[in-house]
Amino acid sequence: MKSTAALLLAPVALACSLYTPHVLADDPLPRSRPESVGMSSERLARIGPVINAHIEKNHLPGMVVAVARKGRLVYYEAFGWRDKQNNVRMTTDTIFSLASMTKPMAAVGAMSLYEEGRLLIGDPVGKHIPELAKMDVGVVKTGADGKPVIERVPAKRQMVVQDLMRHTAGLTYGARGASPLHALHPASSTTTALKMSADEFINQIAGLPLVHHPGTVWEYSVSIDVLGILLERITGQRLGDILAERIWKPLGMNDTAFSIPKEKMHRYAKALPVNPDTGRPQSVTVHSGPAPRFDCGGACAAGTAGDYLRFAQMLLNKGSLGDNRILGKTTVEYMTADHLGTAIDNRVAATDPSRAGYGFGLSMAVRTAAGESAVTGTTGDYNWGGANGTMFWVDPKEELVVVYMAHTPGEPRLYYRALMKSLVMQALIK
Repeated sequence: MKSTAALLLAPVALACSLYTPHVLADDPLPRSRPESVGMSSERLARIGPVINAHIEKNHLPGMVVAVARKGRLVYYEAFGWRDKQNNVRMTTDTIFSLASMTKPMAAVGAMSLYEEGRLLIGDPVGKHIPELAKMDVGVVKTGADGKPVIERVPAKRQMVVQDLMRHTAGLTYGARGASPLHALHPASSTTTALKMSADEFINQIAGLPLVHHPGTVWEYSVSIDVLGILLERITGQRLGDILAERIWKPLGMNDTAFSIPKEKMHRYAKALPVNPDTGRPQSVTVHSGPAPRFDCGGACAAGTAGDYLRFAQMLLNKGSLGDNRILGKTTVEYMTADHLGTAIDNRVAATDPSRAGYGFGLSMAVRTAAGESAVTGTTGDYNWGGANGTMFWVDPKEELVVVYMAHTPGEPRLYYRALMKSLVMQALIK
């Protein structure tokens, strides 16, 4: 992100002028002074001037940042604009499109069914979605005319539920590669859910060749969309109802849903109309009014930073928040362990260079080395973000949970992931 990386920070006095008190939303967790949990107020205060300087330079419209340590909220602020074109200030109750931050919630929903004995991690996907029981793998070769030809060979084994959650099912996102195989696959979760029903999507996938044999390569994909449909077939419920019943309502995530109600749309954040790096028009797809044709577990939810902080704190707490237990302790430990090992081709860093040194658990990147990555952190921390500019991470060793939300689609989101990691981690003092 050349233009943003070269930004000269604005003076603190100017930056602080864009600070917005969070007067419209309740605190998602009990609040404490940072020093009481080993963080520095002075160092956390560095976040505002940096973010506001980017806002002043028109590199992002606004941002909400939430930080909790040891279960206590130590930082919860809104900066800039919810809707810059209409001069609407950002507030902490602003709603954002979560994009791929939907994935961990869908995976938690799956693990809750696992705990009830309604599915097993090693179940063949075809047990629950028969259309996917017999899949072929595509092999690209050069034809007699010199053009690529796709040949198909039977998959060495069926994809299993674990493959769906760790992106080793052999599926992909069509927009993430230039090969003839990628060109056959859906470009994204959101566009697919807007165009197809769940059954139409499954039938399309069933007719495609996989890009890899299941269990051999980590490839970011529509697999969590398949997982969501698998959960629907087991329960007979729509995915949104499954997650509301099992996660959102128990955790008090009152603004998280697959469709934003009309009465809440005034709280939805708008992206800048033009990408600051490319100069091209940009927008964020929002599901309002009628829901998408199916609730895509890979990308289609919307919510607030406060809601997601409660979800992430539940994970840090090994499955519970307050009096509500969502998952068992060992289940969360299992989800947030590395599931790739050395046998699977690890391509996690292809999604974001800062994820060098990360493996992958069940829907989240998991840090396997203290070094390697270009961002600070500790072994065992885990994270995931959304294509529109949202991000969360949990650091069990530091008892730290961070969520920030912005609508900065495209390459700028990668820059802000690294920037926010540096700004928050430097504030740890004990």
